[in-house]
Amino acid sequence: MDDDTAQARRRSPDDALRRRWRDCLVRARGGAEGPDPLPYADNLLARWAEPQRKYHSTAHLTAVLDRVDTLAAHAPDADAVRLAAWFHDAVYRPDRSGNEERSAVLAERALPEAGVPAATAAEVARLVRLTVTHDPAAGDRNGEALCDADLAILASSPKDYAQYAAQVREEYGFVPDDAFREGRAAVLRQLLELPRLFRTPHGAAEWESAARHNLRTELALLAR
Repeated sequence: MDDDTAQARRRSPDDALRRRWRDCLVRARGGAEGPDPLPYADNLLARWAEPQRKYHSTAHLTAVLDRVDTLAAHAPDADAVRLAAWFHDAVYRPDRSGNEERSAVLAERALPEAGVPAATAAEVARLVRLTVTHDPAAGDRNGEALCDADLAILASSPKDYAQYAAQVREEYGFVPDDAFREGRAAVLRQLLELPRLFRTPHGAAEWESAARHNLRTELALLAR
């Protein structure tokens, strides 16, 4: 890497995310030596910056990582949850199914290569697969922390929620309006049918009511 490239990367707005990745990966290694973490961060950040992403972008990644930090005390292995946040939408093609599975497989391949113990890599992949349903089993505290962090956008202010919904629609711009409304409404109903959207004490207390209000509001708007 030449000096100009190195300086540009240091000035990048993604530099804070690179530091967060590096620190988390080093902790996950448990003191063991391993390859330079930054090329792995750059690969993931390039994925999160792909042009088809409007909501599932580095801004979403940052928000989920921030929410994981808020919920870290709930999780037995908060760094596994943080790594799962990095990978949970690492593969994202709105026109394809199976993105979560592909993201989990990417984690299973990349993390051992990066020096993360096999058991931790397996836990990260398991957590990524949970984001298909956002319905962790009772007592799965790592899963509860990740799913709550991922769903926290649902409890945002009406303005921020409207922006989120608009960005999701933009990602699915190739889908006709009637088909999108039908599919989106099905997703919203599936979420509302969960006994609880949020499983952590913080999520239940701080996010549940606002999230359900936002979901019901969007569902009513789609029905018009």
